[in-house]
Amino acid sequence: MYGSEVIKYLEEWAPPGAAWKDDNVGLQVGSEDVKIKNILIALELNQKVIAQAIKKDCNFIFTHHPFIFTPLKKLNFQNDPKAASIKDLIKNDITLYSAHTNLDFAKDGVSFELAKKLHLKNIQFLVNEESNQYKLVVFVPMEDVEIVSEAIFNAGGGIIGEYKKCSSQIIGEGTFEGSENSNPQFGKKQNFETVVEVRLEVLVHSWKIDSVIRAMLSVHPYEEPAYDIYLLNNKNSNYGYGAVGNLEKPMKVDQFLSHVKSMLGAEALRFTHGNTRKIKKVAVCGGSGADMVNSAIASGADAFITADIKYHTFQDAENNILLIDAGHYETEVQVLTTVRKKLSDLVKNRNIKVFKYNGSTNPVRFYNN
Repeated sequence: MYGSEVIKYLEEWAPPGAAWKDDNVGLQVGSEDVKIKNILIALELNQKVIAQAIKKDCNFIFTHHPFIFTPLKKLNFQNDPKAASIKDLIKNDITLYSAHTNLDFAKDGVSFELAKKLHLKNIQFLVNEESNQYKLVVFVPMEDVEIVSEAIFNAGGGIIGEYKKCSSQIIGEGTFEGSENSNPQFGKKQNFETVVEVRLEVLVHSWKIDSVIRAMLSVHPYEEPAYDIYLLNNKNSNYGYGAVGNLEKPMKVDQFLSHVKSMLGAEALRFTHGNTRKIKKVAVCGGSGADMVNSAIASGADAFITADIKYHTFQDAENNILLIDAGHYETEVQVLTTVRKKLSDLVKNRNIKVFKYNGSTNPVRFYNN
């Protein structure tokens, strides 16, 4: 198995196109052509993570946080820890790959796994992404609909929620008259022709539209296929921000705070009181999600758990929602269990092991004396 297979598998779950525009997701250091020995996953990269990868004979590292986020202007191996890490990765032929906001926004990604860790049920996105889908409409002779639609589906078109190969097909008539330089598939050039056609409509994610169109054109029988692309404002049921769900049984505020602290392994919580004594509906957003507090309130959630909350955000939320800062690391690291499970399923029977970094990369410490 090669790195390219692992990357393709990960990107089917968390496509780079779903990430924030300025996020540096994907291959960080190394090559997709690396033949996989073992895999190590961690929230972020540091020297200890690299040392563990070397010890466990891992030549592919997955991290959630991108190692390279801003352009590097120089590589000083002696005085710059980041440069030294790059040197160690290259020296040991280790490929580094990161999935950041694309993993945040995916189903069963960071926020979904945080919600599951807190034992929430009926989990949905808190806010769905929107305006990142197209409607592709192409006109196809009836006898070629199957081959064209399959090409579109195989390239990633036609996915809606938990369903794939979704399309709409309407039978009609197409007309054309080719010039003397044309080479029509049906009828004769310089002759007005009528053909029974199907109007094939398929929903396509924005990051798939180019590959879907290429696939469609490669099998379409017409010399000049007629097709339209419409940008949609629809909410995307497959990608979004944060998550919201329900506790199986309501909890008192103190009980819920203890539950959050215990489940996430947090040393401490920062919070402000909401407007209810019992917690039933809970919104979450792994990492820095404080800007979604109003969405959490609008959803009817009794509590909202995220990280990196500012003083005035607490102030604005007081008496409106139980707002909890459980820590950036603590709210994001939960997803590594799912990443490990997915990759373990991928490499099953391949004599490849997937390890989760057994230390903590959390730089935050608490002083309790």
